[in-house]
Amino acid sequence: MANTPQAKKRIRRNERRAEINGARVSRIRTFVKKVELALASGDKDAAATALLAAQPEMMRGVSKGVLHKNTVSRKISRLTKRVAALG
Repeated sequence: MANTPQAKKRIRRNERRAEINGARVSRIRTFVKKVELALASGDKDAAATALLAAQPEMMRGVSKGVLHKNTVSRKISRLTKRVAALG
């Protein structure tokens, strides 16, 4: 158990940040799932539109520190490749 006031404050802060960051990651996953669904249905236009919506969300996750830059770059690259292959 935390004894110092600063340690107690860090616990409170970490709980708040975990909730916010969890919501951010969940939101990003939702955007990626929309791309995956469009890919599964074979609709290239819908997939391209969903990917355009997902990219800024994913990069926002990087800037907020909830996801690693290389992870997001890899995922965007793979999704883009799959959307292009639908042609």
